[in-house]
Amino acid sequence: MDFIMGNRMPGRKRFLSITGTIVELLPAGVGGRRTDGCILFAGVEDTEGNTVNFMVTPATYVVDFDTLSVGMQCTFWYAADAPAPLIYPPQYSAVVAARERNGRMVSVGYFDLSMVNEDRTLQLNLDGSVDMRTTNNQYFQGSPSNHNLVVIYESSTRSIPAQTTPREVIVLCDTGGR
Repeated sequence: MDFIMGNRMPGRKRFLSITGTIVELLPAGVGGRRTDGCILFAGVEDTEGNTVNFMVTPATYVVDFDTLSVGMQCTFWYAADAPAPLIYPPQYSAVVAARERNGRMVSVGYFDLSMVNEDRTLQLNLDGSVDMRTTNNQYFQGSPSNHNLVVIYESSTRSIPAQTTPREVIVLCDTGGR
């Protein structure tokens, strides 16, 4: 018998990601109606030539508030358990988007009470220097443990799990905890 915690198998990732080049960026319509420019349709081509489409909504957190553009190398994260239409190419609603930058790493996922992510590959060391904010750029006043986080960091140890003191932590308050 499998043990399920909070309707989720332990170790199963909440967010999946795709990295590629934005090849198309257009205003999108939803359900046959216009969205007046509030939602963007981003076509992304990965290194193997596969195309994936993302809906970039006002709820999508864009790391460093970069302006997305065609030709930009980006990683898009989406909820692993979110419904997706059975179409080709696949289409997902982006939860987080980050432009690829040398020397910067971004991790998106659930971090437990010990500040370890759900696939046990990264542990956060939080000291007073870490900038913690919400997606609307307000200072986060609570504990980031047991939340879905966007972690921005430059380096980590080679231990298992790798440890890092991040530059910035963004708490995804709307996506819930366990």
